[in-house]
Amino acid sequence: MKASIYIADDEKNIRDVITKFLESDGYSVSAFENGDLLMQAFLKKPAQLVILDIMMPGTDGLTICKQLREITNVPIIMLSAKDTEFDYVQGITIGGDDYLTKPFRPTTLLMRVRSLLRRMDMNNPKATEDKPQSLTVGNLEFNAPANTVYCNGKAIGFSQTELKMLTYMLKNTEKAYSKEELLEKIWGFETQVETRVTDETLRRIRRKLSLAGSNVSVETIWGYGYKINVAGD
Repeated sequence: MKASIYIADDEKNIRDVITKFLESDGYSVSAFENGDLLMQAFLKKPAQLVILDIMMPGTDGLTICKQLREITNVPIIMLSAKDTEFDYVQGITIGGDDYLTKPFRPTTLLMRVRSLLRRMDMNNPKATEDKPQSLTVGNLEFNAPANTVYCNGKAIGFSQTELKMLTYMLKNTEKAYSKEELLEKIWGFETQVETRVTDETLRRIRRKLSLAGSNVSVETIWGYGYKINVAGD
């Protein structure tokens, strides 16, 4: 049996379709009609991945996502009937790993589920290999034991995904990173998975670096990807 997955969506037909599709791929699926029931089940027995609809009766999906992030780092996929930038940004900012707008193809969801679970596979030998060490670039310092980036001695409030992406790029400031590499290394997504998470995460990293007064920035290499830039170097 593959990983266990919890789904919360108030639309029964969507719950049924997702459940049937994921179970046919070997996953153990439990579906709930609202986020509160999912949260109760998770506290008793955690799942390995969670799929949350944003708009549900009772506690909304964004709040449930935030509550889960306080106790777990399992992958969370947000679902929404609204394709708005605000919902997308909110979902990713509070800790969602990806975001899908209804209606979506079950195959698209399955690909993202597979990729996110592969990223979390603790038997992957690269798990320790890719673990970032403490380092200093420009006026930024990454303290590995504290898992925190400081600018001129002051901590910057990066989310775990933002932190993982930034420290991955800080390891080699001479290298240009393609979006495909970042999707694979940070999210575990295959290159054919279409998602905006890289662009949105990068946008938030740039904003936080700027607000902190850092001389480190992320520049765009048009037609390829991104590269760390240190002002004055």
